[in-house]
Amino acid sequence: MTTRYPSPDLNTLPEDIKAKILEVQEKSGFIPNVFLALARRPAEWRAFFAYHDALMLREESSLTKGDREMIVTTTSAANNCLYCVVAHGAILRIYEKKPLVADQVAVNYRKADITPRQRAMLDFAMKVCLTSHEIEEADFAALQAHGFNDEDIWDIAAITAFFGLSNRMASFSNMQPNPEFYLLGRVPRQK
Repeated sequence: MTTRYPSPDLNTLPEDIKAKILEVQEKSGFIPNVFLALARRPAEWRAFFAYHDALMLREESSLTKGDREMIVTTTSAANNCLYCVVAHGAILRIYEKKPLVADQVAVNYRKADITPRQRAMLDFAMKVCLTSHEIEEADFAALQAHGFNDEDIWDIAAITAFFGLSNRMASFSNMQPNPEFYLLGRVPRQK
């Protein structure tokens, strides 16, 4: 399967975007398809990855990197986004050091091997994902009982909402996960 919108050639991209993509390639060993697919519109690429980084790399939060990826994987599964489930599931497996967790939360987070705190976080993320108009004070209280503060709750909702956009862009454009993502975090890394 191919994407509906061909990715631009890396060498034709603006220097700032090309440099960031090469940095990602150096770190991961490959270029995740999303980086090239969205680069067809440089201004949108910059805005997308600026917001992505603001949410996913935010240090003033009690959410771990694994928590963030767990939110993305779970809500992306609810949105039927193959690219994001596979790509972020791989990152989740690496951060949590659990080869089964991504599959578990993608299929049914309620039966996954996660903590009660993570379960409460995912209950809220799924409500934001599927029925955000029904959010009420009891939803905040349930998270606060697990130690989440108002800023953490904002992070959960913002990550869910941002990846709702990402899921829809990946799905409508038929973006496919890189083959490398399927094995990341499942088998030991080659040295």
